[in-house]
Amino acid sequence: MFVIGIIAACLAAVAYGMSTVLRALGARRVATTARDEGTEQDHTNSAGGPSLQSTMSTFVDPAFILGTMMVVIGFAGGALAARFLPLFLSQTIVSANLVVTALLGTIMLNIALQTRDWIAIWLVVLSLCLLGLSAEHHTGGGESAVFHWELFVATLGICAFALFGVYRLGKHAAIVGGATAGLLFGMIAIAVRVLDGIAPFHFVTLITDPAAWTIAIAGAVGFFVQTIALQVGAVNGVTAVLVVGETAGPSLVGVLFLNDTAKPGLGWLAIVGFVGAVIGAVLVAWYGSGDPDHFGEAPPLKGGWRRGRVEESGADTGEIDTGFSGSDLFGWTSSSRSGRKGRPAGDTEGAADDTGS
Repeated sequence: MFVIGIIAACLAAVAYGMSTVLRALGARRVATTARDEGTEQDHTNSAGGPSLQSTMSTFVDPAFILGTMMVVIGFAGGALAARFLPLFLSQTIVSANLVVTALLGTIMLNIALQTRDWIAIWLVVLSLCLLGLSAEHHTGGGESAVFHWELFVATLGICAFALFGVYRLGKHAAIVGGATAGLLFGMIAIAVRVLDGIAPFHFVTLITDPAAWTIAIAGAVGFFVQTIALQVGAVNGVTAVLVVGETAGPSLVGVLFLNDTAKPGLGWLAIVGFVGAVIGAVLVAWYGSGDPDHFGEAPPLKGGWRRGRVEESGADTGEIDTGFSGSDLFGWTSSSRSGRKGRPAGDTEGAADDTGS
């Protein structure tokens, strides 16, 4: 069972990585179509983020549909891993989808990664591996029936916060959406672990278990808010905070409530792994979420550990980007890049301002 769990977790990592890139590609294509057709206003809400219409259009894009199919495969692999391995270990292996996402993103989304990005990405992965190495290779137990209800109520709270955040924060919704999606996916792993009615199989017991309701609700809302995060944020930044949420959260719950334990004398290694994963995810999110290039038209990012982009002439702007402008996603340019392509057709007033400045 241990070997089956390892194989299933690896399959989930590959499937989830492919899914994220394909869904990001779908979101990019919908945004590009909206810009070309001049319907950007219909794809933004009052907070500057994507509208419900934009998200629904993304859902029916062929690339997004293919990515959704990969989610199903990833879920199946992750569910098997969560049943046969400690959450410490199963979620750590699944978190390797961050590397898959980064590699495929360079090919399918033309994302150029700096050395700093690779350092931060591998810091996340290696730190999560430390968490995995510190875990005992057996599953614990001992959860009570009350725990199933507590898990369900906690999931409802995270769902409410996630939906509020992605629609009220607008252009800043990427990190919130990615983080809450990660927590919700982590809730799924916990629920699968404690789900009743599996062995032996009993259908009535299965569907009346609050853990089953947790899986359904967390899966739907997590998928939805991650999609919105991919619409407004850079795919690597969103994925980084997601994998920490879906790894560290279940690992902590497994230790505190499900009798998952670290190997004797390796508790310190788990702590080092957790801290390293958080620091690495923050770095990936910081460098990956500032002014994401959804159309593949922005100038290159600054090198080294500086944040922001260089001007088209190649000179440093000397400015530090404070975040992604939601208008960039739908065709407008930010003030620091006015005059470049991407201004909506017919914006003669803005063009006049540029020539007069």
